[in-house]
Amino acid sequence: MPAPEADLQATLSGLFVHPVKSCAGVALREAQLMDTGLDLDRAWMVVDQAGRFVTQRELPRMALVRPQLRSLEVVLRAPGMLALHLGINEVERPTRVRVWNDKVDAWDMGDVAAQWFSDFLGRPGLRLARFDPEVTRLASKQWTCDIDAPVEFADGFPLLLASQASLDELNARLGAAGHAAVGIDRFRPNLVIDGVGPQDEDRLAELRITTAEGETVVLRPVKPCPRCPIPNVDPATGETSPEVLAALSSYRANALLGGAITFGLNCVIVQGAGATLRVGDAVAADWRFD
Repeated sequence: MPAPEADLQATLSGLFVHPVKSCAGVALREAQLMDTGLDLDRAWMVVDQAGRFVTQRELPRMALVRPQLRSLEVVLRAPGMLALHLGINEVERPTRVRVWNDKVDAWDMGDVAAQWFSDFLGRPGLRLARFDPEVTRLASKQWTCDIDAPVEFADGFPLLLASQASLDELNARLGAAGHAAVGIDRFRPNLVIDGVGPQDEDRLAELRITTAEGETVVLRPVKPCPRCPIPNVDPATGETSPEVLAALSSYRANALLGGAITFGLNCVIVQGAGATLRVGDAVAADWRFD
């Protein structure tokens, strides 16, 4: 079904969920949109002995933990490790964890999962936590304004949007500097759109996605995504090198965020929680005029 008339027409070309925060993502052909983002995105999180979240920023080998989604479980695999099976609806005991400045009640996934992550990542005392769906954690109202946007263990917002054209532009710059191209997985988006120009996503107001069922999903970009060192981590090896952020820093400093290097847009859900998004869905948007 064609998208409604708009300034810009695009296609949803990629859907990704990251079941365990900061571990590898899963590319999907379709995904259900929940009020917190895509179903099972950042539903689990690795924490240290104090309950504080850990990520690829300090443990880049987390990129090598690869999930597989099954109907009732998530299966985690990593080099040299037996598979770890996580029941989607199975937890062991209550716990309390911290993600950035938010302290929330959660569920500990037990000693087997804890030992699995501690062994693979080489840090004793790690635990795996499951977000408690009874808990409400809201994105910053400084950016969402009139919308209450619940999130699970994502850094701050329900969805991250990127475009193929912006990745292509980055790869052209990397190639000109003698570096290899990188994949969109370095940027850990949930949604990728195609058919727009480089950085066009920076100037969009609300996006309207028309589903196969004829529903309209409305998303609002609210904050450019500032980039930490994670895009410098090679997802295939877990090794870090500086060229990706170095290339971005030459043209992606964002005055809105005090000169932070940005790539992609954080979005909130205005309409359509419960809908199923599919690769190939039509996307319409209008330009934002501030």
